[in-house]
Amino acid sequence: MRRLLLSLVLVLSTLTSIPAAALATTCDLPTFQGAGTDARLTSLFTAYGNDNGRLDDWTGADGTYSVRLPDGRELWVFSDTFLGQVNPDGSRPPVKEEGGTTVFLNNTFAVEKRGKLSTIYGGTPEDPKAVMPPRDKDHWYWAGDATLAGGVVEVTYQEYERFGTGPWDWRWHRNVVARFSPGRLDRPISVHDLPSDHKVAWASGIHRDARFTYVYGVEDLGSTKYMHLARVRGSSLLGTWEYLKADGTWSRNQADSARVMDGVANEYSVSRVGGGYVLITHDTTEVLSSKIVAYTGCTPYGPFGNKTTVYTTPETGGNIFTYNAHAHPEVAGPGLVVSYNVNSFVNTDHYRDVTIYRPRFLDLAFG
Repeated sequence: MRRLLLSLVLVLSTLTSIPAAALATTCDLPTFQGAGTDARLTSLFTAYGNDNGRLDDWTGADGTYSVRLPDGRELWVFSDTFLGQVNPDGSRPPVKEEGGTTVFLNNTFAVEKRGKLSTIYGGTPEDPKAVMPPRDKDHWYWAGDATLAGGVVEVTYQEYERFGTGPWDWRWHRNVVARFSPGRLDRPISVHDLPSDHKVAWASGIHRDARFTYVYGVEDLGSTKYMHLARVRGSSLLGTWEYLKADGTWSRNQADSARVMDGVANEYSVSRVGGGYVLITHDTTEVLSSKIVAYTGCTPYGPFGNKTTVYTTPETGGNIFTYNAHAHPEVAGPGLVVSYNVNSFVNTDHYRDVTIYRPRFLDLAFG
């Protein structure tokens, strides 16, 4: 561990619009020690995804957020999800719309209880629906991070919309939070608007400290993505939001939200590790990067520096790309548990090989 004065040693001029001096403090910064595959989670999701004991459950997804429920179960929050069977050769049948049996939904849950997983979706087994259903055929929800507030699960969602007929004619539209009862997760109790006026997608990540819940967002300009940060007092996202300003103070005005740093992905995380904080993200300063990087800081709002490559994803190459690494600090492991997603630019790959469109899990050791 190294005790450092951040305002003197963090080189941030190309990473942040908030001066380091505005946020300077001291702490024992975590130092990266090594990375390895999380064998338990890798085995758990591989076995579950390949099992054909049920033909209406999870065979692959992305997103991969998590939150611990009050009764100790782990809730895994997914965005685009495949449900159905896996063929003996490791392929999956086409979707129902093309004459197959596979179901594709834009968001689902999986619950882990005593080392076993179960899939949660809306609708019925004969007609499955997303747990956060769209309002019409031209809109859908992808999941963000989740938190627990007074025994209720609050899951952030970003609504996207289609505006043309082309495959890339879609865009982010707004942020909402859906509240779910831990005992009835197949439909929200209520849905509430979140701040959406300044094109920041909340929440890429959520971190709860003693007094505040910090909500991390992304301003996605395509090749450049900026971190934004808000906070709410207490545990519920329905409280009054404050936004981190360029001078390091906080404002209730959305327009004051500053670009904290670039290089983050659409999904990332900030976690307490030892005496400091670790930001985990895919490195978006490089196009389609295979690098997962860590930054360290003394507070959940930074400044973050000491950029370190902690893992290089072996899947990246050709049609295959990896993205959206983030941590799961509430999940037990030998180190900080981190997931990342794997995808392909060629849609038929997802049916040829079920292993592509599944999360990977790592353990990162910090000293």
